Amino acid sequence: MPIEVKLSEVIEALDSAMDEHAYYLDKRSGEIVLVTDDDLAVAENEELRLDAPEWQQESIANAREILNDSKDFLPLPDKFEINEYRIMADFCIALDNRQAGSELHRLIKGSGAFRRFRNAIRERGIEQDWDDFKRRALEEIAIHWLEENGIAYTRADVIDATGATA
Repeated sequence: MPIEVKLSEVIEALDSAMDEHAYYLDKRSGEIVLVTDDDLAVAENEELRLDAPEWQQESIANAREILNDSKDFLPLPDKFEINEYRIMADFCIALDNRQAGSELHRLIKGSGAFRRFRNAIRERGIEQDWDDFKRRALEEIAIHWLEENGIAYTRADVIDATGATA
């Protein structure tokens, strides 16, 4: 039976992308699973595996399958594929207030761009606008990834900008 994935779960995983862990779609269950660098390290070392706590066993088993190139686990886009910097730049361009957009765009150049951007949107009171914009961008990335991989999804659990279920 083909799986159907909750779009909101894919979006949440994309929003949490980091260097220290990766998300995978378990194509058998449709579940999004988190595998940390620690899980992978333990999965590679039998001695560590034997000493791992019970709560970590499922993650380690998933990590072992991933290390063995299991076709059952499909990696979700990582932080580099998501490119939050590009999303920030797109947000600056999309702002109705062109002056604010230009100022924000200047702030996202160079080291510390994410911190400066966060501070600037907080000062301008447009955090919710940013959160909504970023969520829509992540939704587009998620839908593209799901469709590219031939995975059915449901939107029934996706909350739109007004707080209503889409």
